[in-house]
Amino acid sequence: MTNEKLKIGIVQGSVREGRNGDAVAKWMVDFAEKRNDAEYEIVDLANYNLPFLGSANAQPGAEGQIKAWSEKMASFDGYIFITPEYNHAIGGALKNALDFLNPELNNKAAGFVGYGSLGGTRAHENLRLILGELQVADVRTAVTFSLMSDFENMSVFKPADYHAANANTMLDQVLSWSGALKTVR
Repeated sequence: MTNEKLKIGIVQGSVREGRNGDAVAKWMVDFAEKRNDAEYEIVDLANYNLPFLGSANAQPGAEGQIKAWSEKMASFDGYIFITPEYNHAIGGALKNALDFLNPELNNKAAGFVGYGSLGGTRAHENLRLILGELQVADVRTAVTFSLMSDFENMSVFKPADYHAANANTMLDQVLSWSGALKTVR
């Protein structure tokens, strides 16, 4: 194995107007980059105009967007998925985007950062099932931001200091598993 730093994609999994995920993703990448232990990059799902999988109504250029999404996701050794919780699950846009992938994600690791009324924990459980099918090893520790206590008026992100410990542990686990799984790809 080389001394090359692992590449970790921080996937902003919401495409909604006025989403809280931008502030959460920025916090996560800023936090991670201070560790100087891997290359971290935000991958904003909103930058990919993906059609609904199997839709006959795909816009012109959809093939190029799908290819760009696939290549970007394939370029990473591991992932941190930033996801809100919608109706006890991840949002439809993230599920649809993941459905376009399979070998790009195989034998890689993922961690979760969620936000919602219960910190996105139910979205994490949903994401664990989906990623298991895609042969992604998810780590135990997650970062969970509550809309009630980590957002002023449920919109201005003001995370509590204690989240740093979970973020460090989650990153340690993602990097450990990503490094180990790199040897089998």
